[in-house]
Amino acid sequence: MKAYTPQTFDHLKGLDGISDAQLAEHFKLYEGYVKQVNSLNEQLDEMVRKGKPSGTDPHFAELTRHLGFEYNGMILHEYYFSNLKRAADPMPSKGSGLTQALEQNFGGIDRWKADFQAVGGMRGVGWAVLFQDPVTERLVNQWISLHQDGAPAGFKPLLVMDVWEHAFMRDYKATERAQYIEAFFRNVDWQGVERRLKERAAIRPAAA
Repeated sequence: MKAYTPQTFDHLKGLDGISDAQLAEHFKLYEGYVKQVNSLNEQLDEMVRKGKPSGTDPHFAELTRHLGFEYNGMILHEYYFSNLKRAADPMPSKGSGLTQALEQNFGGIDRWKADFQAVGGMRGVGWAVLFQDPVTERLVNQWISLHQDGAPAGFKPLLVMDVWEHAFMRDYKATERAQYIEAFFRNVDWQGVERRLKERAAIRPAAA
């Protein structure tokens, strides 16, 4: 069985407001998701090959359900890391497809940003994601809690922000999530988000 390999994001060193130490810790956590995905796939594959899958087997059921958590954790982290960059522009360029889409769907970039930050600031741990509906092309901000809970099936992720506490608590207190969100926006790769808008959805984003 072909295994997943962790992507590298060394280009992220030197971000504004997100320290290298915070990133190093976050990378290790991400690599743990990749390891767990590979392990769960191997265990489930072995059970299938031995003819032992059974919906009434608690071990099989737990492995199957847990795979969704680990897999989405891996993929969401790859989207998150790959939509950051050093020396980023403060906002998408005027006249870009992304700017036009945000104006059309939210009435302006500032209104979209306020809504996105409000989603990211909701109580609880999870993710704030700007998605595009593949049918209507509408842009929506969505909250995802336990990786696999809340993601609209088939929607294309454009901008992914991790607001689990592990994403910022080396740099900020638990009560300072708003400061982390502001730091996140100082490091968004808007050109990368624009590329996602124009391209077909990729299941696993490539590292920059």
